[in-house]
Amino acid sequence: MLKPSDKWTWYYDDANQHLMLDLGNDMVFKTNLCRKLIVECAVGVNEFTVDDASAFQTYKEQISHLDLSEPRQAELALYCVAAKRFHKPVQPKSWFFDSLSDGSIIPEEGDFVRLANSHGHGSFIVLEVGECASLCASINLDDFSLNGSKSLSFGQAIKVMHDRTQVINHSFLTQPMRLVG
Repeated sequence: MLKPSDKWTWYYDDANQHLMLDLGNDMVFKTNLCRKLIVECAVGVNEFTVDDASAFQTYKEQISHLDLSEPRQAELALYCVAAKRFHKPVQPKSWFFDSLSDGSIIPEEGDFVRLANSHGHGSFIVLEVGECASLCASINLDDFSLNGSKSLSFGQAIKVMHDRTQVINHSFLTQPMRLVG
């Protein structure tokens, strides 16, 4: 599994028009964040910080509970770190989703949540928690349809109000049970 390093470097690549992460040893990771989705400070070179490494560990631990291959787990963890640090502040896009709760239960960073709409439902990981809304990334391998023409791909982030989320950690974080007779 990928281990964070202080030698890693974030940079914006004009040719690819995406935020990239140089992992050293001639390895480069292309994030799913294009120019219009990133904050201005992401254009240039940025170190992979201690906060990035901490976020990577948080997401990696949660993602390890998913039925994903190790490379897909690493990919998702890096998408999450990139979005947490460099995604532009955005308004919630809650109109794409059905209300699933009264909004009184506020998810925590790293929680798995369910979002649903008339096209189906999907699972997401919480990246950043706000007072009324959270930035979440899709953990679905298949695209999640928002409407007839828009969809979210694996690792893509969207901000939604808390009343649209339903915490579903129990679906992924099962503890082994010992039966005694």
